[in-house]
Amino acid sequence: MGRSGGHGAKCGVPAVVLCLAALLCANVLLYVYLDAVYQDSAPPSAHTHCPKGYFKVGTMSSCTPWLQCAEIRADVRRLRLIGQGAVKKVYLSEWRGQKVALSILSSGQYKADFLHGVSMLRSLQSVRVVTLVGVCEEDEVFVTEYHPLGSALTLEATLTQDRYLRLNSWQTRLRLALDYVAFLVFLHNSPVGTRVMCDSNDLHKTLSQFLLTSDLRLLANDLDALPRAESGRQGVKCGHQQLIGEFVAPEQLWPYGEDVPFSDDLMAAYDEKSDIWKIPDVTRFLLGHVSGSDVIHFHLFQIHAQCKMQDPKLRPSAHEILSVYRSVYDSMKESHTEIVRDML
Repeated sequence: MGRSGGHGAKCGVPAVVLCLAALLCANVLLYVYLDAVYQDSAPPSAHTHCPKGYFKVGTMSSCTPWLQCAEIRADVRRLRLIGQGAVKKVYLSEWRGQKVALSILSSGQYKADFLHGVSMLRSLQSVRVVTLVGVCEEDEVFVTEYHPLGSALTLEATLTQDRYLRLNSWQTRLRLALDYVAFLVFLHNSPVGTRVMCDSNDLHKTLSQFLLTSDLRLLANDLDALPRAESGRQGVKCGHQQLIGEFVAPEQLWPYGEDVPFSDDLMAAYDEKSDIWKIPDVTRFLLGHVSGSDVIHFHLFQIHAQCKMQDPKLRPSAHEILSVYRSVYDSMKESHTEIVRDML
């Protein structure tokens, strides 16, 4: 009996070692996979380099010209309502076997906003923006690529699903923050001038402007309110109503106190630096509370403090912030690789 127990103990040690080695190998494979997913700064799910005026979505193998009125009327079939706001209703629809999103103007009161959104979708097609499939201004509709996870507001619920649970990591979350800042870089240096995100008066509204793709990337989707800020000349005002709360930038708040009734005519215009103020709050949400997120917050503390400068001129540009984010991501990745290597 004694010999038998001793023999079992001797066999148990290699078994434990093998289990640990297998676990470490699995971790290495996971991080190799994550590195492959994140090595490119552009969302891998984004539409693939079709010429302007063309699209490719789903299982399509070649680019097709944007759909026109006749094609949308004949071939786009509504399935169910998946979203509704003041400006438009959005329906999950089908076009020749491909799932698409059909957006329809909700009220004539917001036609100008609707058409502005269509114009921005046409002008800003890139790896940072949802794919435009077609437009029929006559019927006040447009069609875009469908992403089943919905807006970035679904992030936490998505990462609790079995399919995505193993990707609930600092790598995934920091990559989403990188996507958000990269879009602002693109927006502030767009082909149609410096644009400001005006549908971003609170965190919920800001997150609703982005889609979460099936490979966990962010794509800008709602472009109904992107006024142009001309450097050194005319700024923008995000609507004609008084804005409140700590989320919006100080220059967006009514500066004259409660004793003076709000008047849009007395409000000073502002520029794209109002977007910079909001970056730390959006990133805080995207990073969540996973292993490594506290370290990332520490590394981003200085640049985020600069984002919160009261004077907009003292805030960094989106490009400067993106450079810091990328540096933090690379250093975190390198540090984690060294830890795994040492364990092996």
